[in-house]
Amino acid sequence: MARYLIGIDEVGRGSLAGPITVGAMATKGKLNFLRGIKDSKKLSAKQREKWFSKIKEKQLKHRNFEVALASVRASTIDKIGISAAARLAVGRCLKKLAIRRKPHAIILDGSLYAPRTYLNQTTIIKGDEKIPIIAAASIIAKVTRDRKMVRLAKKYPKYWFDLHKGYGTILHARLLRKFGRSPVHRRSFRTPAGPHT
Repeated sequence: MARYLIGIDEVGRGSLAGPITVGAMATKGKLNFLRGIKDSKKLSAKQREKWFSKIKEKQLKHRNFEVALASVRASTIDKIGISAAARLAVGRCLKKLAIRRKPHAIILDGSLYAPRTYLNQTTIIKGDEKIPIIAAASIIAKVTRDRKMVRLAKKYPKYWFDLHKGYGTILHARLLRKFGRSPVHRRSFRTPAGPHT
């Protein structure tokens, strides 16, 4: 029996504000439609949106193809730490996938891990650069989180979340020094003096 492959990545780990967001993509079919895909960090916002639409369109057309998303908010990150929050988001993501009950293998990017109950999992350093299904998961997560930060910018306009998406840019650091933290800032994260890298 063919196994499903589940690719997982996260965005927002190093952000000073907003959630950490995990994306998962699962399929047992061919991934030809992902030819030419890149890690979300190496794409422009416009390119990411284009890939996001392509992936979502594929999801609607094929029943052996699933996408799932999960986020963990800043207040929870402060309580349990960023690594535990990332694993929590991975677990939530996997629970949303119907195919998790079928034979599958999970591949995760970087320092991500699924809950220990998922036995067939492998973490791959720079997986988002090497493996198309992980790159696709990174794009799903990135576009979703960026949209969330744009919505938060309307709720907290003085922080300009739509520009820096909560990361520690010079502008964000300056605004934090001026206004202090908002309810969506991570209080356990130190405010940087310089730009986000």
